[in-house]
Amino acid sequence: MDSGRRASSLSLLPHQLLLLFSITFLLSAISSSASGEVSGFASQKEKVTLALYYETLCPYCSNFIVNGLINLFDSPLLSIVDLKLVPYGNARIGSNHTITCQHGPTECLLNTIEACAIKVWPDLNEHFPFIYCVETLVYEHKYTQWESCFEKLGLDSTPVIDCYSSGYGKELELQYAAETNALQPPHTYVPWVVVDGQPLYEDYENFISYICKAYKGTATACSDSSLNAILKEKAIPNHPHPVCYTEETTKSTLSRIRSAITWWMRQVNMVASA
Repeated sequence: MDSGRRASSLSLLPHQLLLLFSITFLLSAISSSASGEVSGFASQKEKVTLALYYETLCPYCSNFIVNGLINLFDSPLLSIVDLKLVPYGNARIGSNHTITCQHGPTECLLNTIEACAIKVWPDLNEHFPFIYCVETLVYEHKYTQWESCFEKLGLDSTPVIDCYSSGYGKELELQYAAETNALQPPHTYVPWVVVDGQPLYEDYENFISYICKAYKGTATACSDSSLNAILKEKAIPNHPHPVCYTEETTKSTLSRIRSAITWWMRQVNMVASA
């Protein structure tokens, strides 16, 4: 009798072991998955937010995109940066939600086209090449050829043109207007570059240093001085304020002094904390 029970118990043993192994494997997989999700979230959380508020026909904005921002894409730094582009700049909202752009109707057109491109191709690696292409044409004073960027990059122009023609692009611009006008402190010119919520003011060309300072992890690219060397070489020469002011023609001397003092104080703080 005991022998029969023992035999029966032994016959069940493989099945019990298989069940135990299956449960253990399942729990391990769940734990691993959860761990991966937490790790991925932490990695995303550690990224430094870099936001560029700009307008398409401001020469200093196009210069920054073409000669400055592009360096991120040739560097490991891109992996630690969450880059956001906001093409609205110094435009103004009038009655009936009409938008007046600082550099005229063509700038409104290109602001909206780039807003549509960001919406149609939300992946940074998809919409940035298009914006870079358009801004390169602006930089070269050939912006009337902006539609050639679709063909150059092998992109279907239909969704972007439809976005613009349908009026949806204007809705996007109104959203960008609200976001830009809500900036604290308020922007007073473009390009207005913000790193983790802190504006860089007129020291925006030194944005890589601010990214490295804000990053909580260890970024090997931050020790590569060649990046900042490249930016300094391509910086606009002999121009004390490489920006387009919100009211450039009426900007007061006091405002210029205040801006210069703010820039100087940030330089002192950076040296002191280095």
